[in-house]
Amino acid sequence: MLSLSNVPTNAQVLEPSCGEGIFLESLQQRGFDQITAFEVDPRLARSFDDVQYSSFVSADIGQKFDLIIGNPPYIGWKKLPSYLKEELKENELWQTHCNNLCDYLFIFILKSVELLKPGGELIFICPEYWMNTTHSQSLRNYLITQGYFECFYHFSETPIFEQANISTVIFKYIKGNASNLPPISITKYTSRQALNAQTLDALHRSDAKIPGLEQFNISQFKPDQKWLLVRPVILQGLQRFAEACQTTIGAVCDIAHGLVSGLEKAFRLPEDLPLNTLERQHLLSVVKGKDLEQFRSTKMTPYIFLNEVATEDNLKQGFPNFYQHLQTHKAALEKRYQYNRTIPYWHWVFLRSFQRFSQPQPRIFAPVKERITHKNYVRFAAISAGLYPTQDVIALFPKPTTQESLWYILAFLNSPIVFEWYQYHGIVKGGVVEFSEKPLSSIPFRAIDWQNAQEVALHEQITQASQALVKEANAQMQEAINQAFGQLLDEL
Repeated sequence: MLSLSNVPTNAQVLEPSCGEGIFLESLQQRGFDQITAFEVDPRLARSFDDVQYSSFVSADIGQKFDLIIGNPPYIGWKKLPSYLKEELKENELWQTHCNNLCDYLFIFILKSVELLKPGGELIFICPEYWMNTTHSQSLRNYLITQGYFECFYHFSETPIFEQANISTVIFKYIKGNASNLPPISITKYTSRQALNAQTLDALHRSDAKIPGLEQFNISQFKPDQKWLLVRPVILQGLQRFAEACQTTIGAVCDIAHGLVSGLEKAFRLPEDLPLNTLERQHLLSVVKGKDLEQFRSTKMTPYIFLNEVATEDNLKQGFPNFYQHLQTHKAALEKRYQYNRTIPYWHWVFLRSFQRFSQPQPRIFAPVKERITHKNYVRFAAISAGLYPTQDVIALFPKPTTQESLWYILAFLNSPIVFEWYQYHGIVKGGVVEFSEKPLSSIPFRAIDWQNAQEVALHEQITQASQALVKEANAQMQEAINQAFGQLLDEL
């Protein structure tokens, strides 16, 4: 990281979260002698004269710096200790640009930019997610107004830190406005292998050719947008796709979230539990996210469902085997979140769209979270009526006004172009796609022109092929679907 800097060794340098001093050692070895450093945890103290063992966030720092470099902490608001939350509540920068969905990382970026001299350099290694989440938009806009980026190094799956499986970036940011803003140099490394000296050397060379290495330039970022480290030609193609579709999944499907039990292991039916007739009538057939494949599910899991049982006496008398089983989990069940009401321990805590799932209508399930690094699909599956999801699954129901078949919609969601669109425009953190109602609704959708005989025929072809894939995998059938969608999209 130090090799990215152009400042001389007599520059004023700041390390705002030095830890055990890894960067300080490197700075000193290279001859830097005007160093200021902070570390909030005195347990990490080592023999460095430059370190102030106090909070960088609340420190009153009067000077400005030529270079600020480091690995700032990244902690979600919910996991922050109370004393750090109180500190942030008193911080003007935090109050201006952040909220309770933001990460502790944000204040280190904000304050560091404030402390740079004009032309000063900020070089950080940190998680990537702040570049594309909604609640970091104010931070991104602030950075655009204060300066510009020179380069990014993106490690999507490469193990950088021990016990931290995250998508990581190293960036270099310059404070101040250039008359002609240069492009941003992007270096992406997607290998899962640990970095070695040869790879690190290759990352600095534009002519390097090693597996998993990709280098290109992008334009400076614009306000009110996600920041995507993607070749411009890919984004241009996705923009044409979105414009051609003219509508979205949210216009043709209702979206419903899975049911929340509050304690999965208590309600999942043990294989060896004997049941009476009434107990057999109070089982819920559940499809879990892990049991979804493209187009179909592989397994149904029975769950105990007693939300119609009003009293514990009724539970004990009518459902004696369930009662005995639930006693082993009773203490944990009574500690579940209560949603501002008193919930009997034998009830699921949040049924969400239970009535919708009880209707005799097929539906599409997808896992709420899906790791997509090193694969080119997510798992949308056709699910029969009578099967329910838990909170690890999200569901889609074609609206009554939708003319396209469920199987056409299913095939569209499983198509390569939709995967690519969501890969860059969806919510992706550390290589994991997160499906929730709003981003799922925003996926562009290719509706059929029912006055066009060729499109109607392609709809029927895709529907039949999709129905076949629900029964069994077939690579040729999948390719036929992709070619049919290619024809539909090429016509627009």
